[in-house]
Amino acid sequence: MSVPFRGPVTALFLALPGAFVASALPVAAIAQPAAAEVRLLTVRSDGDLGPGSRLTFRAVASPRAQVAVRVRGVRERIALREIQPGIYLARYTIKRGEVIEADREVRVTVRQGNRTAAADYTLAEVMAAPPVAVTPQPLPPPPPPPLRIERFGVTPVERLEPGAELRFALEGAPGAAVIVDLPGVANDVALRETRPGHYEGAYTLRRSDNLNVSRPIVATLRIGERVVTANLAVPLVQPQADNRPPQVVNISPRDGDALPGGPVQISGNFEDRGGSGVDPASVRILISGRNVTPDAQVTPNSFNLRASLPPGRHAVEVTARDRAGNAVRRDWSFEVSGGVVPVALPLQVTSPGNGASIDGATTVTGRTAPFATVQAKVDASLRIQTGFGVDQQVFSQTLQADGNGNFSFTFSPRLPLAGTRYEVTVAATKAGVTSETRMTLHQR
Repeated sequence: MSVPFRGPVTALFLALPGAFVASALPVAAIAQPAAAEVRLLTVRSDGDLGPGSRLTFRAVASPRAQVAVRVRGVRERIALREIQPGIYLARYTIKRGEVIEADREVRVTVRQGNRTAAADYTLAEVMAAPPVAVTPQPLPPPPPPPLRIERFGVTPVERLEPGAELRFALEGAPGAAVIVDLPGVANDVALRETRPGHYEGAYTLRRSDNLNVSRPIVATLRIGERVVTANLAVPLVQPQADNRPPQVVNISPRDGDALPGGPVQISGNFEDRGGSGVDPASVRILISGRNVTPDAQVTPNSFNLRASLPPGRHAVEVTARDRAGNAVRRDWSFEVSGGVVPVALPLQVTSPGNGASIDGATTVTGRTAPFATVQAKVDASLRIQTGFGVDQQVFSQTLQADGNGNFSFTFSPRLPLAGTRYEVTVAATKAGVTSETRMTLHQR
């Protein structure tokens, strides 16, 4: 029979398991898991609490748990899903027949293993009103700057005639539409913006245009519904210095004429186109060296006198100056024969006046002795700057004055070119006595 060895070492090892068990029991008691809990619940609605509105539930509770919500008035239990540790979310659409009000009770339950926690709220407590974005009222746009035309001008021309080019320029607001209204011209002139706020355009005058320079020339600048206008304040025609002398034309008697004895009618016209006009005080008339100016009727346009001259050749000298100081001198001579001087025949052109400007067909009227024979003639002449000239007769007719001595005739220019000069000669004859008068007309 063997006897087991029981020494001190054996006794120690036999005692170790009991010691380990005794020391583990307190550790197991300390590691008990924490209780489940609900920390927070919020509810949001995309509208009101009526059917069709969607509720969003968000709960903060113990992680890795089962969380559910019950709302009084909702038949179903709403389970929440953990989207982050301890964060749970669920959405629910209110069904027809479900009645939910703000004071209804809401219960949240949390189940974690065999541990459970619950929390009760009312909807009014947990519903968070959606944040309202307060959008500041936009500031009203600043008023647009007032439209203005800073400058409106034109490059002056020497004469307003067909073919002359009018070049306009305007300074104003950029990005606008600009037109110029020429009175008497059918179409407006559009100006093009060549750089910001600077507009330019040109118009060439046509023969059919009837430009009325007595009316204002108006520029219109438009941006949208806003409009501003300006009148042209500078002349279209270039003011030029008067450095050309006047002329003495339509002299009577003509150079070299032979006249019967007796009183002689001596006359002529002053022509100063585009100039300052003849100063009547500067006119001096000499016949055969004798100053007869005091006996003459002198105007800025003509001179006329009746002188009794002895038989023989007589020289006439007429001098004058325009108001700019330009001088003119005209000399000619005629011869007076002896014999009985017949009674003078009256003759006067009443319309148009000497030096008048005409447009087209022109009617000339006058007065002489009753039933006198009237010979009318119109000669046209045109001088061009190149030196080329045109001379032609445009009218010649013999007619008779009526019982009151009135007569008239009409002539039409064949080539109505601006600047054409028409020399009109009218001679009346009765009982062997002839009177003649002349005048000058100009094509406009």
